[in-house]
Amino acid sequence: MPVDCGFIAQQISVVLTDIGADCIKIGMLHVAPAIETVARVISELAPMVPVVVDPVMVAQSGDRLLAAPAVAALRDTLLPQAVLVTPNLPEAEVLLGRRIEGREAMAEAAHALLAFGCPAALLKGGHQPSGAEVVDVLATAAGVEYLIYPRIATRATHGTGCTLASAIATGLAQGLELAAAVRRARAYLQRALESAFRLGYGDGPVNHLHTVAPFKGS
Repeated sequence: MPVDCGFIAQQISVVLTDIGADCIKIGMLHVAPAIETVARVISELAPMVPVVVDPVMVAQSGDRLLAAPAVAALRDTLLPQAVLVTPNLPEAEVLLGRRIEGREAMAEAAHALLAFGCPAALLKGGHQPSGAEVVDVLATAAGVEYLIYPRIATRATHGTGCTLASAIATGLAQGLELAAAVRRARAYLQRALESAFRLGYGDGPVNHLHTVAPFKGS
């Protein structure tokens, strides 16, 4: 059920004014007023905290989750506040209004996403229809970097985007540079997919509890 915007604002406020945050990760927000509320409260209470936006707009089934006004609010209010946006291919196609096919088109699209005011974009390629490899593209003002991993034949793919964005935010909170946080998070997700197990009849979750090497930061 939709959550009242006033309650969303209160939730953010009580956390940021008490515990605080080293990084903020934003996932699915259901309507334009909710998106605008989150953008406003974060800009008021945590203007210096890095924000990772996972623009959840298209379900695994291909169904659109956000109406046009919500997409516009996401693009115009949240993306300019983010240090990184992490769309999958269908979501990037919605944001850019065009099809994206092939590695070169992905690199161009990832760079085009920077025009919305976010200094970095990670375009995820798991929705490419075929191929033995999954190619993600990280774009910054310095150029593009390809992250290439073997494609895993599994139905345990529920939550991959949320997991990746949260793992990146964790790395940023620990003080990693953006590219390093993205690489470590992508490796973490790959292990979570490789070690996932069947749970229920539908698409199962990735395995968040696999063994991870301890963080060795400064």
